[in-house]
Amino acid sequence: MRGLKKQRRIQVIILALVCLVGATGLIGFALRDGINLFRSPTQVAEATPAPGEVFRLGGLVAQGSVRKGEGVHFYFDITDGANTVAVKYIGTDLPPDLFEEGQGTIATGRFSDGLFEATEILAKHDETYMPKEVIDALKEQGVYQAGEGS
Repeated sequence: MRGLKKQRRIQVIILALVCLVGATGLIGFALRDGINLFRSPTQVAEATPAPGEVFRLGGLVAQGSVRKGEGVHFYFDITDGANTVAVKYIGTDLPPDLFEEGQGTIATGRFSDGLFEATEILAKHDETYMPKEVIDALKEQGVYQAGEGS
């Protein structure tokens, strides 16, 4: 009788581990396209992303870099003070109202042939806010001043 209880307990533990591994695998499979890594222009310059890899590029919109394209598409540059990446917005929405030169922004898209093709642009939501990732990247380059954002 004792051996049967021990054998049943081992079977339950093994079944629980198999279920846990299966659930972890399913969650990872479901999130594989939903996780976008953040990179600064310096990180993109140092290590070119894999073709087709979706990631978030953040920094300041470079002064004098916003240029009109066709329809809602337009071009601009994102800089962190040390490096600059050319961006082409290929999304379907208009740019955010607070999107302007010299302001912090994060663009989601792919890097292709030296040009970042953004499908989504996030801009600050008021005059004092800047995304934490952008602040960290600017601090790393020595560009960020403490009074520029919260």
